Amino acid sequence: MNKDLTQLKTLVIDVWENGIMGVDIGQIIIALAIFFAFLLIRGMFSRYVLNYLHTWASKTTTKLDDKIVDALIPPIKFIPIILGIFFASQYMNPDEKAAQFMINIERSMIAFTIFWALHRTLEPLSHSLKKLEQLLTRAMMVWMFKVLKVLVVFIGGAVILEIWGIAVGPLLAGLGLFGAAVALGAQDLFKNLIGGITILAEKRFHPGEWIMVDGVVEGVVEEIGFRSTRVRRFDKAPVHVPNANLSDTVVTNFSRMTHRRIKWAIGVEYKTNVEQLQIIRDEIMKYIIENDKFASPEDVSTFVRVDSFNASSIDFLVYCFTKTTVWGEWLEIKEEFALVIKEIVEEKAGTGFAFPSQSIYIENLPGETAETFIPPQKKS
Repeated sequence: MNKDLTQLKTLVIDVWENGIMGVDIGQIIIALAIFFAFLLIRGMFSRYVLNYLHTWASKTTTKLDDKIVDALIPPIKFIPIILGIFFASQYMNPDEKAAQFMINIERSMIAFTIFWALHRTLEPLSHSLKKLEQLLTRAMMVWMFKVLKVLVVFIGGAVILEIWGIAVGPLLAGLGLFGAAVALGAQDLFKNLIGGITILAEKRFHPGEWIMVDGVVEGVVEEIGFRSTRVRRFDKAPVHVPNANLSDTVVTNFSRMTHRRIKWAIGVEYKTNVEQLQIIRDEIMKYIIENDKFASPEDVSTFVRVDSFNASSIDFLVYCFTKTTVWGEWLEIKEEFALVIKEIVEEKAGTGFAFPSQSIYIENLPGETAETFIPPQKKS
């Protein structure tokens, strides 16, 4: 019996001392205690570091550093976890193989934290570089920072793979062959991507501008994506247009109009005499010149002329531009102009607007023609 107990004691001691991968279970328990201790002080550590960083950032006049500090909060809170794993592994003093495994984990976590912080820092930078935005446009800035984020993720993944002994070069070569095969079946995707780059490079339009693509869509640009551009029609329905269609098609950008045009054909009655026609012409032109809502004839083409003799009217061509390009304001100016023209024609000139009419000429009216003579028939 004593022999059995001694043997059991020996087994327990052996298990306790060898534990996992040759590490004493007691050391493992203490290492876990060290790790959880760092988790407990994580909040205090993060609060102390963040308070210091916020205090430093508040001393500057720019808000960029404050936004960067806010973006770095999650990576900073991850640092105590790395410290806990590091000191716990150092206390366990594992064998060479286990020690190398723990070192790889620690290095991977460090690399992950660094690239995580870089990835989060790009977001406030993309919203704060106003001078660069003036040079490249907002849409191009969004594209550039999206590419940078993908690049940071790619480089970070490559660094972690290298830590674990996975060669990135052969992997990239294999991906290159795979990418060539995919490219053959994704020509439209790359065509749209190049089309989007062309749109941004040529600055054809920006988000928020009103565009019209003949036969495709008319509305306000909301977002220029990698593959397509989202346009919100005036009935509030979104339309996703492939970038290739926008880069190869005629696009009218109404938001970049310098002025907005009014072009009318105004018909007056044929009984209007020459003096009345001149009054109408001069008064309309006078109103356009004296009204500061209209662009000056020196800047834009402005005409008020007797243009043609129509079937039922003498037509004036009124051609002018307003200073505003806002649709609602333009409609209001156009309405005021229409009321003034009605007053000029009917009150100042003393004539009227022509209505579509048609004249019918009849050679003879019924009842005015001679009766047809029918000779009497002879009686047999």
